[in-house]
Amino acid sequence: MYIYKKILFFIFVLILIPIKLTALENKILFKINNKIITNYDILSETRYLYILNKELKKLENKKIFEIAKNSIIKDIIKENELKNFYKEIKIDKVFLEKFALNYFSNYKFKSIDELKLFIREKGLNFADLEKKMTIQLMWNQIIFKKYSNEIKINKELIKKNISKKKFQDEILISEIVFNVDKKKELEQKYTLIQNEIKKSNFSTAAIIHSVSESSINGGKIGWIKINSLSKQIKNEVKNIKKGGITKPIQIPGGFIVLNIEDKRKTEIKLDINKEIEKIIKKKTNEQLNQFSNIYFNKIKKDIKIDEL
Repeated sequence: MYIYKKILFFIFVLILIPIKLTALENKILFKINNKIITNYDILSETRYLYILNKELKKLENKKIFEIAKNSIIKDIIKENELKNFYKEIKIDKVFLEKFALNYFSNYKFKSIDELKLFIREKGLNFADLEKKMTIQLMWNQIIFKKYSNEIKINKELIKKNISKKKFQDEILISEIVFNVDKKKELEQKYTLIQNEIKKSNFSTAAIIHSVSESSINGGKIGWIKINSLSKQIKNEVKNIKKGGITKPIQIPGGFIVLNIEDKRKTEIKLDINKEIEKIIKKKTNEQLNQFSNIYFNKIKKDIKIDEL
């Protein structure tokens, strides 16, 4: 415990001092299999996460450290698994740069050079950012190849539900996806989530507790058509009022808690076929994310993490 606190203190001091000074000393913090993680890795990951969500800066230092650490661990586990499928962790550069601009679209960069300059000004290496994105894109490829045949979507039912309605119900939601090893731990985990929501807000609770890719954005999903949700989730959210939060809902690979931020009815004016395709895409991504979580938890069990 003393060593752990010492490491935390060292990291947090580094976060506060100028970038040039951080090069003076680089200490090893822990190992994941044979991969060494240093205080510089944690510092870089923290800066990267700050770019994605400025709300992180409001968290306690200990929580920021854990989020950065878990983010690094997740990338390393995925990279190790990719090596079982590919000889090289690499994606077409032109495609990757387009993806990067789209990923940071909220900053409205006009060119990849503007993005590179921005990343450099934040004390980060653009090559490291490219690697993170490459790992995620190639991981998504694996998940699609492994599970695309297991995706179950009733297109006719979707068409029937849309065609018979002039208006459709939509909800603005955020999510917290989490796992527990034992059923009896579910209540304990949910209590931790509730306490963080009361102490801060749902967004902060998602950053800390969610294992979904949406966690870095505070769990925000956006406006979702009710008909695009699974029957189980639809039944849970239909009676939740605006601002309400669901109890844990079991999904493949874990549990999900939803925050119903707003509700609305929209008139169906668009091409029905396009609406159907949007719902199918949403349902496909939802199921692939669940399969991704299941697969990640499976391979994570074989990973050895040593605190130094």
